[in-house]
Amino acid sequence: MNPLLVVGHGTTSDEGVAQFGRLVGEVGRLAPYADVVGGFLELAPPPIQDGVAGLVAAGHRTIDVVPLVLVAAGHSKGDIPAALAREKLRHPGLSFRYGRPLGPHPLLLAEAEARLAAVVRRELWPETAVVLVGRGATDPDANAEVAKTARLLQEGRRIGTVETSFVSLAEPGVPAALERARRLGYRRIVVLPWLLFAGVLPDRIVAQAAEWAALQPEVEVLTAGLLGPTEGLARVVLERWAELDGGDLRMNCDTCAYRVALPGFEAKVGAPQTPHDHPDDPAHAHGHGHGSHDHVHL
Repeated sequence: MNPLLVVGHGTTSDEGVAQFGRLVGEVGRLAPYADVVGGFLELAPPPIQDGVAGLVAAGHRTIDVVPLVLVAAGHSKGDIPAALAREKLRHPGLSFRYGRPLGPHPLLLAEAEARLAAVVRRELWPETAVVLVGRGATDPDANAEVAKTARLLQEGRRIGTVETSFVSLAEPGVPAALERARRLGYRRIVVLPWLLFAGVLPDRIVAQAAEWAALQPEVEVLTAGLLGPTEGLARVVLERWAELDGGDLRMNCDTCAYRVALPGFEAKVGAPQTPHDHPDDPAHAHGHGHGSHDHVHL
């Protein structure tokens, strides 16, 4: 059986790095029949190149890859495929099978529901607003996935409202979404990060929520936990991996900014993709880069 490389974005947070490691360990525990390793795109070790090198040294010539991202944005569409293309140059004859992002999977929605239940009793949900906070991207398709997630979380759970927001690169931001919930009449608001692990962005969400709450003492603002390295998340990774064997790999290209001229993003169509720099693996002219690679869905 092919080995699995789980690719995370990377973070400067030691706790975030440790959580990623625990998630990879949990995937390996659930799949003892195959080699499972992890690697980061940037910002932290171990880099992708180390994971690939270890698997190649173990005799593998085809590696399955699951990007540990919730939505399909620039990292999953361009940066990771470009980094894998670089590894194919390093290891001639090596091939990859590339899985799709995690998405608003029911198991992850259940994890988000559990985070909400940890801070507000279920009988209070109809009078509670939730502000779901995604990472945010310059990719409209990715931002739309967060809006879809918010609606899926609201459906059937008797939550008063679930408002979509983003912590970076897209609007509305956290304060704007909190203000909208307040104007809708809610006096209890839960800020729910749609993020996996600890890092700079989750810390920013907490700070922004606290700053807004300090100016609105009549509103109770609570912050829920992150999705975290749970068994549920590990099982979603396994499902994305299994799709590679089952031939059930569904990639959404209908609203991909690299393929379709979306209003305001026309310049992205066919734009070249290049690997990210990593401190241990420079990707550009000053290091070991091999040029650019056109965007493809592997």
